[in-house]
Amino acid sequence: MATDVAPEIKVGAAAPDFTLKDQDQKDVKLSDFKGKKNVVLAFYPLDWSPVCTGENKCLTDDFPNFQSSNAEVFGISADSFFSHKAWADSLGLKHRLLSDMHRTVSKEYGLYFEPLNCSKRATVIVDKDGKVAYVKVQEIKTARDDKEILGVLQKLK
Repeated sequence: MATDVAPEIKVGAAAPDFTLKDQDQKDVKLSDFKGKKNVVLAFYPLDWSPVCTGENKCLTDDFPNFQSSNAEVFGISADSFFSHKAWADSLGLKHRLLSDMHRTVSKEYGLYFEPLNCSKRATVIVDKDGKVAYVKVQEIKTARDDKEILGVLQKLK
């Protein structure tokens, strides 16, 4: 099946705006944070998988550091908000999980992983001006490094 996937997003590009539902079925619109906060978009393949579980637990453990860096953190995957809710509750996650069930955002950002019909494991930091300040796409089984992300955020303050 052919899919319309944009080229992988690059630093300096304007971040495509989107509205997705979080685990509580509340709309989250990226542009609502413009001029207010930097936004960390943590794309990950699937809820309940071992690497994603460990990673999202780390994001929650580091949540105070993200808050003090004036950043909003969102996990984004193709799972439904029902799955997100159960998973977030079971892990005690503090950050919000966004449901990209139609894969629109992962495709717009060029982060769609066709073999598993999900998003790649990738981190995109959108600065307060709505521009992409950082992009890192990882091997699908390799967890992201929060310290690296926090280091980038410190420079953006």
